[in-house]
Amino acid sequence: MKKNAKKLAGLQKRKAIAGYLFISPFIIGFLAFMVKPFFQSLYMSFCDVQLGSAVFEPIWQGLVNYKYSFTVDPEYTRLLVEEISRMVVYSLAIMVFSFFVALILNQEFKGRALVRAVFFLPVILSSGVILGLESDNQLMATLAQQIETTTSNVSITDALEQVLTTAGVGTRAFEKVFEIIDNIYDVAIASGIQIIIFLSGLQTISSSMYEAAEIEGCTKWESLWKITFPMISSLFLVNWIYTVIDFCMRSDNGVIEKIQKVMIDQMNYGLASAMSWVYFVVVLAFVGITAGIISRGVYYYE
Repeated sequence: MKKNAKKLAGLQKRKAIAGYLFISPFIIGFLAFMVKPFFQSLYMSFCDVQLGSAVFEPIWQGLVNYKYSFTVDPEYTRLLVEEISRMVVYSLAIMVFSFFVALILNQEFKGRALVRAVFFLPVILSSGVILGLESDNQLMATLAQQIETTTSNVSITDALEQVLTTAGVGTRAFEKVFEIIDNIYDVAIASGIQIIIFLSGLQTISSSMYEAAEIEGCTKWESLWKITFPMISSLFLVNWIYTVIDFCMRSDNGVIEKIQKVMIDQMNYGLASAMSWVYFVVVLAFVGITAGIISRGVYYYE
């Protein structure tokens, strides 16, 4: 008994060492390149940064920048609320989309490897030079214009949206749903990593569990809720944190655009730092609260 316990402890120790070695490049890079700018930006958020020829002088002024962000600036608070609301809606849409796509890709069918590659392709396309070609591509713009012309500007989703909004039933909810439908490309292109994570979790579930459940008279829907969800529940937490953080770093984020405008156009480093820290704390608090709620439903098994 003691011998087995020692073997288990040794295995866990080796796994822990392997894990730390795996993340060590990030830890070293963070300590070497990120810690100093991290605290410098925090200090600048309480300062009036004077810029000049070879001059960079932060002058302490307390909470002035934070008060200005919330009480004087006409856009920042509104953009912050809008982006947090949009983050919640789109993060939920990405989670649902990636989970059900992973369920489909986990099935046996011809050409499954090709379909998996197609769904993971947006992850490759959304990085580096290819992202710039995608966001500013005259060929894609011309193609989109041609499609719009040939369809005579007729959209089924627009017509359905007009019918439902005219009825006055759940107008705000329908607006969000149709906004997601209209931006389904953005949802799909942001779901590549989540699909892979969900798919890896689904493949760890033994088929014998589903076979036993089917023998006992369990339906597919019941198997989804009683077997699939509990067995990969920990991955929902991982994907949720990744999705929220990934969305907060998007280039079309209104808050980040506002911060860049203050920093670059107005050359106000102190105010930009204060806005950045407010955004960082709000997102961090949101991640902490939602992760705590989700973790209560996570089922861990050996």
